[in-house]
Amino acid sequence: MLVSTPSIARMRDVLRDGLRVVFVGTNPDPLSARRAHHFSHPSNAFWRLLHESGFTPRRLEPDEEGLLLDEGIGVVNLSRRVSSGSSSLTADDIERGRVALRRKLARHRPEAIVFVGITTYRMFTGTQGRVALGEQPTRIFGARVFVVPHPSGRNVHYRREDMLDVWKAIANTLGFPKKDYRGEEALPSR
Repeated sequence: MLVSTPSIARMRDVLRDGLRVVFVGTNPDPLSARRAHHFSHPSNAFWRLLHESGFTPRRLEPDEEGLLLDEGIGVVNLSRRVSSGSSSLTADDIERGRVALRRKLARHRPEAIVFVGITTYRMFTGTQGRVALGEQPTRIFGARVFVVPHPSGRNVHYRREDMLDVWKAIANTLGFPKKDYRGEEALPSR
């Protein structure tokens, strides 16, 4: 029987010191790994939600991920192991990812961390039980911590509009420009 060695993505972290927010994905899917850009699968709404919620002034394509740094935004993955879903990650994959991510966050000290998916947050923190979306009660290396629904097309637990509401609330909390669904300036909140 042939046993294949798990593939490790050669994707670069979009990361530097002084970022306003870092988004943490779980691990790259095969298409994103082949393209070497985060959240590249066409059914993944990450880039659309990032723009429509007000984090970016326009919708970026995955190969423009480096431009996020100009907006004070970073993107990393918990694990570099390529798979079609987080359920295939081993305990070793997760532990190696935790150690590496802790080191990155301690070094770069973003103001906020947004875990893309409840599963990603649980894997990193070891949290059991229910996890609410939005801001979490703990901080990581001084950073505020948030959880958003995973934007994968396979996520049947949240409607797109509900996902967008959570993303918008976090963008607003962190002081990013308020945008409506069409990317126009929204009216000020009362």
